[in-house]
Amino acid sequence: MSYSWSSYFSIVLASARMRFLTILRYPGQLVLDTFIPIIFAAIPILLGRANGEVNAAEVFQLNTGTPQYVAYLLIGSSVFTIVSLAFWHMAYWLRWEQEAGTLEALYLVPVHRIWIAAGTALYSCVRSLFSSVTAYFLGALILRFNPWQGELLLAVVFLLVGLVPLYGFTLLYGALIIKVKEANALVGLMQWGISFLMGMFFPITIFPPLLKIIALSFPPTWMTNGVRSAILGVGYFLGEWYLDLAVLWGFLLLAPLFGYWVFTRVENQVRRSEGMGQF
Repeated sequence: MSYSWSSYFSIVLASARMRFLTILRYPGQLVLDTFIPIIFAAIPILLGRANGEVNAAEVFQLNTGTPQYVAYLLIGSSVFTIVSLAFWHMAYWLRWEQEAGTLEALYLVPVHRIWIAAGTALYSCVRSLFSSVTAYFLGALILRFNPWQGELLLAVVFLLVGLVPLYGFTLLYGALIIKVKEANALVGLMQWGISFLMGMFFPITIFPPLLKIIALSFPPTWMTNGVRSAILGVGYFLGEWYLDLAVLWGFLLLAPLFGYWVFTRVENQVRRSEGMGQF
């Protein structure tokens, strides 16, 4: 049976719509999503202010290139929310399908699972963008800094381009969930790992060479630094914004294809050797 692109798009929208209807029944979760990045960032911010705000700003500028540590930390926390929710939503979608016994049913529908996964990604993308952008502007009001500084449009471009390779990487994580059949422990471990690699609260320039290479192989690292550089002028990895953005475009082209290839290989292997119904 052949499908048109409009048919695939309608499948993606239907999958996303189902998840939006579910989350709208629990609006408190959306409010929590908004305040979590502010709370995460507020802890080191309040520590800095407790030690003397002027001195804290001077020391921070020596290490990062900007005295605006409040905006720097809040941007990192807000971008981390997008990255974290991407992995959470993909992992728990797959794990929930496994536990509910409905994953096998997806193999009987006349459309590939990747389009249903794309609907989950669309839902996750809209939800996380709303939460992180709201957290940034609300946090600016609460923590007292100017949210309209820098090149906001360029920051948005870095954010949007970085979303595609991010969700490509979630397919790798989805393959791991299918293989290991565990989500809670893996997601908890993943959160701290990605916050470290992407430099949530610090510049990755402090990393030793090998760890820096690993961090630069992770698209959210470029996305985080691109947003910070566009707003705060902390400096792009390659010196110019268009060079860093070109790297993200490279990830955009390669990460989804590589993630899809790994996901389908693991999926087929599990179906042949273990069976998808053993959870």
